[in-house]
Amino acid sequence: MQSLKPLLLGAAIGLATSLPATASSSAWYNSEGGKVRLVTSGKPDDAGRIQGVLDIALKPGWKTYWRDPGDAGVPPQLDISASTNIADATLSFPAPQRHDDGYGKWAGYNHPVSLPVTFTLATPNQPAVIDADIFLGICETICIPVQTRLSVDPASDPDNADDAALVKASVTALPAAAKPDFGVKVLPGDHETLVVEASFPGDPQATDFFVAGERDYMFGSPSRAEKDGKLIFTVPILDRPSTTPTDGGLHYTLTSSAGAVEGLLPFP
Repeated sequence: MQSLKPLLLGAAIGLATSLPATASSSAWYNSEGGKVRLVTSGKPDDAGRIQGVLDIALKPGWKTYWRDPGDAGVPPQLDISASTNIADATLSFPAPQRHDDGYGKWAGYNHPVSLPVTFTLATPNQPAVIDADIFLGICETICIPVQTRLSVDPASDPDNADDAALVKASVTALPAAAKPDFGVKVLPGDHETLVVEASFPGDPQATDFFVAGERDYMFGSPSRAEKDGKLIFTVPILDRPSTTPTDGGLHYTLTSSAGAVEGLLPFP
């Protein structure tokens, strides 16, 4: 699959005309490989958060990226700076699959996918309108950049049962929190590798480990080895910041035949 990044350098990408925010879900924006919309559950919770999803309906044969797209793509991005009374928006990601298209290995989805979004109100109990600039790549043999603005007034249809059901199902489908018997433990490595030991239920051959390159880290595809009955993943560190961060961590997802979990790893 041809890289998205070179295409972006030479492509003039038009921003779709913003439609008036008149519903708790936006209109669909259509592109060559599928369509995308923004859906919310309408009402904020007591903490001033509105749950929603970035709903990506891919056509057969098309794919889109996980939070870490490898070195050839871009992750889904959502900018809410044009919104009214929205202070923050945080995307969450279902468990991805590993793809090898001959150009490189990367993590993403080859089926329609809904990415949960948590919108945080700047001032609770005040009206909010979401004007979200969306950017993502969808790919067949080449990658097509999708850029548009999706507008939603969450209060206009707050009791829409279909929207609420979609949001609930998407949140439920997220990986569970990692735990001692289903998760990873960091092993001693070196400056150029991240090494983890995986604990999981199910078949070792169906188990995979995904780590997101963030804060100027970049990772290669993991290699796997079984040693003394334990499954070890070794991940090349292709790039790293000049100074190791001391706050937060790296998002990871571990998948198995019994499901998926996610958590944070300390910066290597």
